[in-house]
Amino acid sequence: MPVVVQHLTQPSDQDRQDLLKIYADAPDWLLAPFPTPGKLVEHGLSEGRLYTGRFNDRLLAAAWIERDGDTWRLSRLCVRRVTRHRGVARRLLEEAQRLAVLQGAALQLIAPSDQAEAANFAGHLGLTLQPA
Repeated sequence: MPVVVQHLTQPSDQDRQDLLKIYADAPDWLLAPFPTPGKLVEHGLSEGRLYTGRFNDRLLAAAWIERDGDTWRLSRLCVRRVTRHRGVARRLLEEAQRLAVLQGAALQLIAPSDQAEAANFAGHLGLTLQPA
């Protein structure tokens, strides 16, 4: 079964638990300025920014997407540690890019410029990382 990407607007209790597990695996720089994964998740949900990757009814990945006219900015992309390196992040990014194009927008991947891991990931996908 493929990873299904969705804009998460009505999370179940299980979805909330999965989101906490996803962001518990995130590096500190990805959470900043939020003190905990829970605060990041609640803010992302309240702002309507969370897009998720789901497999077998469980969330494996999440990212924030800020839509601003003809530009969509994807940030805070995180995959649960136990499912990394299996194409989940790539699937989420590809679907986000497809959705942006359908809306006439360009997708940008956003992360702090001093994060080599994020820059390497963006380069691996053929994307240019925009500084946060």
